[in-house]
Amino acid sequence: MGKPAKDASGKDGRLVWNHSTHLSGLIPILERLCQQDGIQTVTPGVLGRAKGHCPKMQLRVSVPIRGGYKVIARQGKTVQEVFILTTLDQDKFKDTIAIAMRIKSAS
Repeated sequence: MGKPAKDASGKDGRLVWNHSTHLSGLIPILERLCQQDGIQTVTPGVLGRAKGHCPKMQLRVSVPIRGGYKVIARQGKTVQEVFILTTLDQDKFKDTIAIAMRIKSAS
């Protein structure tokens, strides 16, 4: 994997490792997301359980936070919050997530 792309401020996007457990298959997607322009910091948060079952990995923009967005990652009955600091607006950010997800399925 090459060097991460630079965001608008000239800094590399980075993935914060603050937990020992992550949703299966989430980290490679987040690493690819860090390489996209406009992404500054990606921080996986707390794991939880959902009532419904989601067979494929999904990333859904939940709410805006100061400087970015909270994203909910779901697979099976497990959910994980992901906090992403970005300079992108919400529509462009959703496109960037879709690109990172599409690269995963092509690999």
